[in-house]
Amino acid sequence: MKKTMASCLSEVAQQAMMQPQESLEGVKQKRNNLYIGIPKETSYQENRIALTPLSVALLVNNGHEVVIEAGAGLASNFADIKYSEQGAKIVHDTKEVYQADIIIKIAPPSVEEIGMMKHNQIVFSALQTGTLKKEHLTALMNKKITALAFEYLRDEGNILSVVRAMSEIVGSTSVLIAAEYVSNAFGGKGLMLGGVTGVPPTEIVILGAGTVGEYAARTAIALGAEVKVFDSSLYRLRRLQNNIGSRVFTSVMQPLVLEKAVTTCDVVIGAIRAQHGRSPCVVSEETVANMKPDSVVIDVSIDQGGCFETSEVTNHKNPVFRKHGVIHYCVPNIASRVSRTATYALTNIFTPILIDIGEMGGIMNLIWDKAGIRNAVYIYQGAMTNKDLAQRFGFPHKDLNLLVVSKHQ
Repeated sequence: MKKTMASCLSEVAQQAMMQPQESLEGVKQKRNNLYIGIPKETSYQENRIALTPLSVALLVNNGHEVVIEAGAGLASNFADIKYSEQGAKIVHDTKEVYQADIIIKIAPPSVEEIGMMKHNQIVFSALQTGTLKKEHLTALMNKKITALAFEYLRDEGNILSVVRAMSEIVGSTSVLIAAEYVSNAFGGKGLMLGGVTGVPPTEIVILGAGTVGEYAARTAIALGAEVKVFDSSLYRLRRLQNNIGSRVFTSVMQPLVLEKAVTTCDVVIGAIRAQHGRSPCVVSEETVANMKPDSVVIDVSIDQGGCFETSEVTNHKNPVFRKHGVIHYCVPNIASRVSRTATYALTNIFTPILIDIGEMGGIMNLIWDKAGIRNAVYIYQGAMTNKDLAQRFGFPHKDLNLLVVSKHQ
């Protein structure tokens, strides 16, 4: 089959980018001093912030300027004075923050926030494709923004670094939440998660053997609970057992086995993720109705629609509801419940990237040099470079490899 001109050009670009040793010598520029802005999050119950005070100190010591909106770190218990002591400039005017060359935030920018941005800015944030709207992308493209999505950042091991870090936190935290709701404190059965000598342990069923499922299983086992893990992939189940280092009950999604496990357990944690679109709904309302009274359902997959037929989105202020006598916890942003820990995890990822941008003379050289960063770019200087988004919203797609190579010619 004959190759198209576009595919040939793309291959040439990729080959050029895979040979950085000689090429980069000619394209490296002098070190840049960055102007970084961190606005206060406006997304509902988003408590995290991208950088800690000590990370700000590191950036300032490297010659960069950091401006932070007043109160941006309070939800993570980082006071403004802590940031100012480390060299950050604290401002009360949101528009002043958006005059920075690089904006780094957690939630995707709203239309109002994009309106405050200046042309040719660099924006680091989440993308959240489930709630993404065309007008957001259009506004970013019209301002020639270069936008990177945290969800797609990959590290040296080709791991989605932010997704992995947040999944570890959510997996462990989901079991601690379960421990609260099976106790008397919140109207549960009055069980202690794990049990003691002579008392049968609490039974926990985990749906999904990804990172969330693995860390939920680790925490539950450490607390002494009896754990059963279900997944449709034998590979993921085997990997979970190897990573945990001990034998744990595992099963493929066999309906009869799954139904029996769910209806007899004390806690079910749903952690099934979909690559595209909605997460699969694997537990029917009938099965939930047959669960033991005051059992607990924690649907971590609720941000993708949930994997229980009875799930409904809740929030941190009103996190649970009862249906068929079963307690449902369906908060999408569990990591914000432990925002300080989550912030430390995020700053460990973002700070080295910002340092590299300065050391390498700009974002273009970093994109050229590191495929993991390149993977996160969905808009480059106003051009849509994410093929999936381009097809979904009807934008023309441009190959990022070709765009970057052309800038270095």
